[in-house]
Amino acid sequence: MTISSVDCYYSINGSGPPLFLIHGIGAAEDAWRFMVPGLSKYFTVVTYDLRGHGKSPVTHKNFTLDELVLDLERIREKTQFEKAHFAGHSLGGMIAPAYALKFPERAISVGLLSTVAGRSEEDSKKVWNVIHEMEKNGIEKTLQTLTDRWFTDEFIKNNPDLVKRRLKQVVDTDPEVFLNVFKIYAKTEMFPWLKNISKPCLLLTGEHDGGCSPKHNEIMAKEIKDSKLVILPKYKHSFLIEAPNEVAESLIEFMNE
Repeated sequence: MTISSVDCYYSINGSGPPLFLIHGIGAAEDAWRFMVPGLSKYFTVVTYDLRGHGKSPVTHKNFTLDELVLDLERIREKTQFEKAHFAGHSLGGMIAPAYALKFPERAISVGLLSTVAGRSEEDSKKVWNVIHEMEKNGIEKTLQTLTDRWFTDEFIKNNPDLVKRRLKQVVDTDPEVFLNVFKIYAKTEMFPWLKNISKPCLLLTGEHDGGCSPKHNEIMAKEIKDSKLVILPKYKHSFLIEAPNEVAESLIEFMNE
């Protein structure tokens, strides 16, 4: 199969050094909507929809991490930024470092937000169990039981509309695309190549993020020569929505260093 890129939908806001933001599974560029106003005071922020998500097209539904990396490079070429900061959430936190590894001359720094490497066999099994359950019982039914892995109980209680909107966004994603990106996330093991990333990396996760835990991120930080580890107290996986100000502050502080 030939590896090729597609033209993804993207937006540009603000001024300053360019910062590309890469969303996760079954999301879209609006995953960053609460952070863009703050970040765009310091950076030229480029957000985009991954192929098959939001307004971006999809040519085939069994695409790979390599193709997602090439899509990002295509946007960088179109925006004509020579070099940029790259930060991704969850699956996006795998795309960003994979991009920096393939195109080191284009990356200034990398943000790995709520992502994971160094999974144990048990960790991997848990992720694949979720995939098998979605294949058997449907995506919506399975994920309705998982929202407490994304948000704190307090947030779920006080912000039912935001939680519902996030779930709807997932359900509205083409199921084949959704399962494919979930499998990319499950299959990708960055641990063997993290040490080859030559750019400064920020590792940021929530204290109670089960799948992308502080423990995993501590191991990851030790592998990367130039890394900074930040654990946000109390939060879980979806901190772009629940704690946008804290995440934005961490990014600004790190990237301005």
